[in-house]
Amino acid sequence: MESYEKLLDRAYSNLPKNSETGERFQMPKAQILNAGARTIIVNFTELANILRREPQHLQKFLLKELATSGELQGGRLIVQGRFRADVINKKIELYVKEYVLCPDCGKPDTKFVKEDRYLFLKCEACGSKHSLRKI
Repeated sequence: MESYEKLLDRAYSNLPKNSETGERFQMPKAQILNAGARTIIVNFTELANILRREPQHLQKFLLKELATSGELQGGRLIVQGRFRADVINKKIELYVKEYVLCPDCGKPDTKFVKEDRYLFLKCEACGSKHSLRKI
C-alpha cells in the first residue's frame, strides 16, 4: 500500500490545471465604435444583462459619469463625444463596484430593493443590505 503523501501527490497531478482565476464573475468589456463626434457602445444591452441591471439605470450612470448626453437605440448606446474604450470600461468597473458587487461578500448576486423613498442593494448570497446613492 502506498503512503498517504504519494497518493495525495498522484491525485494532485491528475487534477486539471486552472486557466482562469476561479471566479465565476468576469468583468464585461464594452465594444466601442467611434463614429464622427459620437461613440457607440455596440453591446450595451448585453452588458446590462450580464450585470443583471436595467439598461436605463446603467445608461443614466454612464451618461452622468461621462458628463454627456446620449440615447439608447436598439441594443446600442449612442453617446455624444469621442471616448476611448478604456475610459468607458473604467466607468463600467466603477458601476459594478458601486451598484452590482456586494460590499460585504463581494459576490455579484445582488438586486435593487426600494423601501419608501430609499434604494438598497440587497445581496442574495449573504443577505446584507446597503443603501445606495441616487444617480
